[in-house]
Amino acid sequence: MQGIKDKIRTIPDYPKPGIMFRDITTLLQDARGFRKTIDEMVQPFAGTRIDKVVGIEARGFILGGAIAHQLSIGFVPVRKRGKLPFQTKAQEYQLEYGTDSMEIHVDAITKGENILLVDDLIATGGTAEAAIKLIRHYEGTVIGGSFIVDLPELGGRKRLEALGVKVLALCEFDGH
Repeated sequence: MQGIKDKIRTIPDYPKPGIMFRDITTLLQDARGFRKTIDEMVQPFAGTRIDKVVGIEARGFILGGAIAHQLSIGFVPVRKRGKLPFQTKAQEYQLEYGTDSMEIHVDAITKGENILLVDDLIATGGTAEAAIKLIRHYEGTVIGGSFIVDLPELGGRKRLEALGVKVLALCEFDGH
């Protein structure tokens, strides 16, 4: 079986010139590759109590849902502003030009719960940091962040590790 990295398609100049978009849809449509990905995203946390998985919009929903199912635990979505139907708490984060924000339902995390944060890719770490701040606001403990792809040149892993979060990435790509 090909490695996980080999199953990720690269699309040059998307969504803008100079960006090499790492498209995981080719990995997800491969049944064995998808299963291996989920297994490898969970395995390093074996033996650790995990109460819920928090997935970051949108590909983190796919991965996080599959991981939560595998672990028989709950799943919590973190979404862009205005997408969740119940009362929410928001956290702003920096973009290249300006800010955006992520939201979580106010009743999604209970004090003392151990949370695994999941997304497809870590770049600058801004959205993951916002999610961590939301989880910590409700006194949840982020036991780790699990990602398929790390873009180390953008510094996201270091940013999360500076927050005391263990980071797992299944593969790395150079560039943006």
